[in-house]
Amino acid sequence: MIRTLFVRGLLAGIIAGLAAGAFAFLFGEPHIDSAIALEEAAAHTHTEAPLVSRGGQVGGLFLATALYGAALGGLFGLAFALVRGRTGPRSGTALSVALAAAGFVGVVLVPFVKYPANPPAVGDPATIGSRTSLYLVLVLIGLLAVAAAAVAYRLFEVNGGPVRWLAAGLGFLVPVGAAWGLLPTVSEVPEGFPADLLWNFRVSSLGTQVVLWGVLGVSYAFLWYRAERVAGVPQAVPV
Repeated sequence: MIRTLFVRGLLAGIIAGLAAGAFAFLFGEPHIDSAIALEEAAAHTHTEAPLVSRGGQVGGLFLATALYGAALGGLFGLAFALVRGRTGPRSGTALSVALAAAGFVGVVLVPFVKYPANPPAVGDPATIGSRTSLYLVLVLIGLLAVAAAAVAYRLFEVNGGPVRWLAAGLGFLVPVGAAWGLLPTVSEVPEGFPADLLWNFRVSSLGTQVVLWGVLGVSYAFLWYRAERVAGVPQAVPV
């Protein structure tokens, strides 16, 4: 069964990756081009031609997002197998969507609020290592916070809805709020960089992730539902 869930995740991930690539191509690439133009203008010189042309980079965008989606989908399938019957909705389709939403919050939204994505020409190359480390720390904290919220929600099952949601909210917000407050702030936007370009790039970057995780959850839910229809009986999630 785990193998089936894993393969199902790979397929859903490829679909999600291609959808995210299409979104990034339509809404993200124009802002990247504008940022590159500003970077070259600020340097007052022509830089050497990149090893891969912009056309090649755009073409590779879909390959990269498809591969990333496949890897993410495989992990999603394993995570689905792990949480089935332990926490979350009893319905497989609802669990798929809920798991994708939880993954988006923990992996994307929590670190994005503190360390949003930056376009080319923003950020000191010398601090890439430290910025990456801080981002990964917040990803880990986000995942742990989501897990803590799920466990708290399950532990307070007998106390009714309001208490369960309060416990889950505190289980999530306490570690996330502490991390946001304690981790250092990184602000490396050059003076004079267009605020609208920075905003639009960040919105398109977050939108790409919304599409990725949203399509992943919906695609996995559809594949689960389709498997139920083919089997002729519901694939019940064990209690």
